[in-house]
Amino acid sequence: MNFCYNPLYTWVHASSFAHRCALRQAKRIVVKLGSAVVTRGDECGLALGRLASIVEQVAMLQNHGREMMIVTSGAVAFGKQRLRHEILLSQSVRQALQSGHNQPKDMSVPALEARACAAAGQSGLMALYEAMFSQYSTCTAQVLVTNLDFHDDEKRQNLHSTLQELLRMNIVPIINTNDAVVPPPEHNSDLHGVNVISIKDNDSLAARLAVEMKADLLIALSDVEGLYNNPPGTDDAKLIDIFYPGDQHSITFGTKSRVGLGGMEAKVKAALWALQGGTSVVIANGTNPKVTGHVITDIVEGKKLGTFFSETKPAGPSVEEQTEMARSSGRILASLQAEKRSEIICRLADLLTEKTEEILAANKLDLEVASSSGRLPSAMLKRLSLSVAKINSLSIGLRQIATSAQNSAGRVLRRTRVAHNLELEQITVPIGVVLVIFEARPDCLPQVSALAIASGNALLLKGGKEAANTNHVLLQLTQEALSMHGLREAVQMVSTREEVEGLCRLDKMIDLIIPRGSFQLVQDIKRAAKGIPVLGHSEGVCHVYVDADASADKVIGIVRDSKCEYPAACNAMETLLIHRDILRTPLFDQIIDMLRTERVRIHAGPRFASYLTFSPSEAKSLRTEYNDLECCVEVVDSMQEAVEHIHKYGSSHTDVIITENAKTAEQFLQQLDSACVFWNASSRFADGYRFGLGAEVGISTARIHARGPVGIEGLLTTKWVLRGDGHTVADFSEQGTQTYLHESLPLEQKEILQRDSS
Repeated sequence: MNFCYNPLYTWVHASSFAHRCALRQAKRIVVKLGSAVVTRGDECGLALGRLASIVEQVAMLQNHGREMMIVTSGAVAFGKQRLRHEILLSQSVRQALQSGHNQPKDMSVPALEARACAAAGQSGLMALYEAMFSQYSTCTAQVLVTNLDFHDDEKRQNLHSTLQELLRMNIVPIINTNDAVVPPPEHNSDLHGVNVISIKDNDSLAARLAVEMKADLLIALSDVEGLYNNPPGTDDAKLIDIFYPGDQHSITFGTKSRVGLGGMEAKVKAALWALQGGTSVVIANGTNPKVTGHVITDIVEGKKLGTFFSETKPAGPSVEEQTEMARSSGRILASLQAEKRSEIICRLADLLTEKTEEILAANKLDLEVASSSGRLPSAMLKRLSLSVAKINSLSIGLRQIATSAQNSAGRVLRRTRVAHNLELEQITVPIGVVLVIFEARPDCLPQVSALAIASGNALLLKGGKEAANTNHVLLQLTQEALSMHGLREAVQMVSTREEVEGLCRLDKMIDLIIPRGSFQLVQDIKRAAKGIPVLGHSEGVCHVYVDADASADKVIGIVRDSKCEYPAACNAMETLLIHRDILRTPLFDQIIDMLRTERVRIHAGPRFASYLTFSPSEAKSLRTEYNDLECCVEVVDSMQEAVEHIHKYGSSHTDVIITENAKTAEQFLQQLDSACVFWNASSRFADGYRFGLGAEVGISTARIHARGPVGIEGLLTTKWVLRGDGHTVADFSEQGTQTYLHESLPLEQKEILQRDSS
């Protein structure tokens, strides 16, 4: 937003915001409350609970330094409620006086004229606003306007001066048309030009006011989610996320609101007029109980709600268009023969080795930017960095995936002869459109792309800006490989300013979200996802337990590898549990000496600290994921106590026991319910490549679907295919001629149904 603001409240207003994320900069905001938002469903009286939540949000923004104005409906509804009550009361008195006469009792309420209702309701509506805002120590002022106040230069200047002074005094102006004296709306030439707009409803009033007062943002709340390409409720209706001037031809408008003077067409015209005048506009739902309590604050924070009007049309497709393209190509990809999907992955593996220099050059640029900014911790810098060895390892892993693709989507898991000539199959199928969000992990891109291709899934990628150059090159190579079968669009990179939270709301377009990154990223995605399953782990708080019967040589090697080989990995050891009997033995000294030699900073658990006269720094928490050359050391009395400690403080990722006692090891493996449990092996083996999966889209600690390193199998679901010959359920009733067989059939031999005419 291009504006200047100084203590004299002089505004220089140039243009509207180009993107939702910039709405956080909005200083002066107009909130328009439509009749459907303010009034109850019976149109007689106000929706007090809804109004209270809106007042709370406006007051909060005002008290945080914004300049808030409200354009409100509701006077007619409030007055109608008052007048109906008065009429019914007077009729009741009259009926009582006439009770001695044999006259019929007519208690019907005559039609009420809108201007009379407005006159009766204005004072009560304003009193209600004052009472609600006073709860937040916020002062309000009522301003009633008509068309003349904008068309007459002197009156318009007076109005502007009044509103400016109210804002200067930190007062929220509550504006409405003076419906008690305003003439009925007339047909006019509508909205043409920046200087001409007729105030015929509160939509046009809000637009005119926003431009007049040089507001940064106009939020128009109605009873629909936003602007649709077709009337809401129709089969083909889709909510429009961003609307650009000139897109009107793609819209089919429905009828106007159940109350009020305007419909969606009037709102769009008013919004475009305000946009042309330099004010950003969002049309959203103010009646949905799920969002009403935070709809205004969410919009100001740039969250994806309603329809955002923007003059800046992006050069590329929107994320919704990218998703549609990916889904369309993904369906073709899923129908390809497995050999052709393998060809694509092998071609990508070849391209990685052929273009190694180009990849490393792009990666060098990313590393230089990250290092100069000083914002990335050392652990993330290590993840960001690529090398020839890493790329070669990626290529080898991709070829493993290519081999696995031969037996992935379309595989028959179960065959059952339900009845004669009625055969059922359960087969593997892709999940659909998968969104993978990853931070500074460029090697993630070819890995998850290959897994998606192998399983026949469409893929959306949202990479961290830290790896922008590397990701760009790797995406080009991936799409080049897909082009060999005309499926370039099956893998898409979301490179717009789309906020992650906005992507997580696309529940009708995205089937699965996989976050790859920090614990905070995973938790943020889980909170933001609206109806979309999230596959990911929490922290990687991995444990290595050294049993009393452990081999010294194995202990030193496994502990060193688990902690020091790559400390930034999620499968690196974070807590070392040591059996009490090992304390003050040569093995214990060797472990500590090795960690010190490797420059590992030790944090003592409370029990371990109690054994030491001069202990290392005590661990602040036993649930810490250090992601660096640091670890916690704690003492336990037994294998059972180690299991209990891990259940209490672990993250169900990967945990290890080192022992020569097979019985103890098996008990550990059986009792511990982590995704990966190892005996006498480094925790670093918890990896899709090392498991022979070729790669992984992540490590899941969830209890359902996929668990541990997630390869191709984790990106597949199933469907049931039933082949019959005119069968009906009625055939199997007591009077029917058919009986259920439910015979299991061999998977390797797919029989062709022999149709029997008998």
